[in-house]
Amino acid sequence: MPRKACLRLTLLVEELFTNTVVHGHGADTESPVYLGFEIQPRAIALTYEDTARPYDPFARVRVPDETLGVEDRPVGGLGVALVAAIAERVEYAHVGGKNRISLVIPTPSDP
Repeated sequence: MPRKACLRLTLLVEELFTNTVVHGHGADTESPVYLGFEIQPRAIALTYEDTARPYDPFARVRVPDETLGVEDRPVGGLGVALVAAIAERVEYAHVGGKNRISLVIPTPSDP
């Protein structure tokens, strides 16, 4: 897997996991998180599942207002916007008591 794709994938998993712990469960938890990967030509499909309360983080993704200074921007939402921007496709479903996020991440060759 190209290094850039690996770094992007790591960033996305870290963001999703942090959201599960902080927003989904509200604190440290022993609840499981499930990851599945499928290597495709020029892409990786990631399936991320957690057992936190049902919530679609992509339902209200907002593009940050770049005209505002850092101090004037609302807190939160940037990580989910980043995930949506990096992935070619993002889907959410609540299946079998789990939040399921499916992403397809392009894997361009490193220069």
